[in-house]
Amino acid sequence: MKIYWLLLLMVLSSTCSFARHIAGGELYYTYTGPDPSNAANSVYTITLRLFRECNSSGPTLESEQATVGIYEGDILFRTLPLPRVSDVNTISLNTASFPCLVGNVGACYQVALYSATIVLPNSPIGYTLSRLGCCRVDFISNLSVPTSVGSNYVTKIPGRIALAGGTNSSPQFNVKDTALICSQKRFTLDFGAIDPDSDSLTYSFCDAFTSPGGGGGTNTQPPNTLSQIPLPYRAPYSGSEPLGSAVSIDPATGVISGIAPPPGNYVVNVCITEWRNGRPFAEHRKDFIMAVQGCDFIEANLPDKIIQCDNFTVLFENQSSSSAITNYVWNFGDSLNNTYPQSGSVQHTYKDTGVYKALLSVTGPKGCIGTDSVEVRVFPGFKSAFNIGGSCFLNPYIFSDLSSSVYGSVNFWKWNFGDESVLNDTSRIKNASYKYQTPSLKTVQLIVGDSKGCIDTLTRALSVSEKPLLQVPFKDTLICSIDSLPINVNSAGIFNWEPNINISNTNTANVLVYPKDTTKYIVSINNNGCISKDTITVNVLPFIKVTAGLDSTICLSDTIQLRVKSDALQYRWTNQLNETISSFKNPFVKPTGNTTYFVTANLGKCQDKDSITITTVPYPIANLQNDTLICFGNRVQLNGSITGASFQWFPSLNMFNAGSLQPLVAPSKTTRYFLSVVDTLGCPKTVTDSILVQVAPKPIILAGNDTVVSSNQPLQLNARGGEFYQWFPITGLSDPSIANPIAQLGSTIDSIVYRVRSDNGNSCYGEDFIKVLVYNGGPDIYILSGFTPNGDGKNDVLRPIPIGIAQLNYFTLYNRWGQIIFSTNEISKGWNGIFNGEQQPTGTYIFQAEGKDFTGKIIYKKGTAVLIR
Repeated sequence: MKIYWLLLLMVLSSTCSFARHIAGGELYYTYTGPDPSNAANSVYTITLRLFRECNSSGPTLESEQATVGIYEGDILFRTLPLPRVSDVNTISLNTASFPCLVGNVGACYQVALYSATIVLPNSPIGYTLSRLGCCRVDFISNLSVPTSVGSNYVTKIPGRIALAGGTNSSPQFNVKDTALICSQKRFTLDFGAIDPDSDSLTYSFCDAFTSPGGGGGTNTQPPNTLSQIPLPYRAPYSGSEPLGSAVSIDPATGVISGIAPPPGNYVVNVCITEWRNGRPFAEHRKDFIMAVQGCDFIEANLPDKIIQCDNFTVLFENQSSSSAITNYVWNFGDSLNNTYPQSGSVQHTYKDTGVYKALLSVTGPKGCIGTDSVEVRVFPGFKSAFNIGGSCFLNPYIFSDLSSSVYGSVNFWKWNFGDESVLNDTSRIKNASYKYQTPSLKTVQLIVGDSKGCIDTLTRALSVSEKPLLQVPFKDTLICSIDSLPINVNSAGIFNWEPNINISNTNTANVLVYPKDTTKYIVSINNNGCISKDTITVNVLPFIKVTAGLDSTICLSDTIQLRVKSDALQYRWTNQLNETISSFKNPFVKPTGNTTYFVTANLGKCQDKDSITITTVPYPIANLQNDTLICFGNRVQLNGSITGASFQWFPSLNMFNAGSLQPLVAPSKTTRYFLSVVDTLGCPKTVTDSILVQVAPKPIILAGNDTVVSSNQPLQLNARGGEFYQWFPITGLSDPSIANPIAQLGSTIDSIVYRVRSDNGNSCYGEDFIKVLVYNGGPDIYILSGFTPNGDGKNDVLRPIPIGIAQLNYFTLYNRWGQIIFSTNEISKGWNGIFNGEQQPTGTYIFQAEGKDFTGKIIYKKGTAVLIR
């Protein structure tokens, strides 16, 4: 049994919106009869149905004031207060009826009717009824201005022009229960209506209206001029797609269906067009707010019937998807062993034709189970087709069904001939005829089916013409005076050709003409009274002449287009070797040397010949060596060679001797240099060659800071910035070809300067220097006994002086109270006599220092230093 979730009408948000309380409305009228005192008047009962959100803190429906403006054209004719004539009823969503519902949802609204009777004169143009309201619910998702939005409920009473001699009561939309619509879930919403006059109805989405000053807190009285202001919809939503492109409305039934948009409140306005005697005459509207909720439910939902008429493979899909479904069980109805868990979309291939019953069972949390079944009819071999015959709108067009069925018989036809001006342009017979009222482009539709239930829909564009189609092969042509010309026309009907001069078979579609002078032939066809005419001009020449043009010179390997002057229609080009080059009038050729081209031109039996010689000259030549690489700051010589009259280098920036073919360049960045050559004796075109000179930056090499070591103490050198290294001199070095050799110097050396050179794998290199002082004593940390921080640049900072120290662990100063006033582990830093932004007084300060020599031995010093101001 299929679980139905959508009960429908109008769905309202349960969110509290303070004074914004109205969730929808419909304004309709009923014709009650002529005015007993004046037959030129009619009596109408006008009714407003209002919906209010239950949880709103705004005004109640009991206190709602309803006044309708009655407009003739756009001008206010009369106002009509509508008192409340019904109790206020409450309708809410019964979530208990949805046992497989996932999510906290709810919907509740109140409804009341406001009505009054009025006598109106029978107007030629009719009346528009309008009720303005201030207070739609807030937070409407498909509007660009989602809050403080007003409403305007509108309907129309047709006048004598639209509905001559008749009366009308507007349709009334069906009022049903609230509906459960979950975001991103498929839903179906029956929004049909009943018409008291049994008129035909068509449905569409359309713009909802707001009211002037709709954001105010009170309802607006009808203005003197009719106001119909569309709501400000937010992309991708619009009046015609209020729920997005995935939701549509059936124009024949009013059923809204599709995939629901994200959660929120959505203004939806449905327009009904009333038809009588095949013609539209009035429009009725209903404006409502649909609440799409963030919910989910477990169900099996299969179509009522699946008919497979193409092959034996059928696609089964659960039309209600849910992330909460834990298992699918399918039974395809054709054997005892095909019940198995599957996904919500499966394919099954039947072995034979027949009618089967397929079953689906889904399970979810808390033991929730949904089941459904579908009748499957498998009868492949149904082919649909139709043909259209006709001449023009004055005569009926013939529509012939060409469909066939292998296992059944074609027994159902529903033609729609696409005549937009009427509704009765349909037929139910196999081969139908229809006469259109006006010529235009029509869309013809055929729904065709067979006795096995196969059905298909075909559409075809039909151009209904004022006259029959007359397709002449050309409008004018050219022949020679000694030729004849066949003319074949693709049309049907009785033919006539004029003038009857130098022509044969003048009453047929295919004629032969042989005029001696230029002649205009007029052809006409008559197809059951539909007549078309056209004209063909046959231009006649006594002879033809062809001129190939003047001889020319081009650059070798260039392409040239040969251009002839002639009225001929056929051409043949050859070269001096009698090789066929082209059959075009103006071909493109690419000669490999001096070549003579011959052209033969024909117009029927008339012929002429001519020739042209193309001389080729070589291009100038420019040659440069291959691309090269230099280091920043270096120079390179360019070597060019040319064949030509003159040359030019560019760019010439940082180029020396630019007038030579061997200039010297010193670019500061990678640069492409061009050598251009021109010739005054041969090919006049410029030829260019180029060379890319890449400039590689020199690496920045760091040898380290100058230092002091003890004699025979190992010193770890550490160069950075390059890839391959070489140290000079090699005195005392463990390995002069690595980045980090160890230097060990004896007491015979006072100091030494090491130079390190390195490159990055290319010819560019960088250098740096480090000075090493050699101290004959052991490693130590020296601190001066006093310093004078007076800013004279002499002895302004108290800092440690490391001898043979690889690492300073700390240098710390204390005042006489034992407070730390300075500390660092950087060898080059010291104290400038300032603490917390203030200069410290003259006095004695205690220091501690600790470091590690190049062998890893700890060196510790402690003492005092005097600050002198």
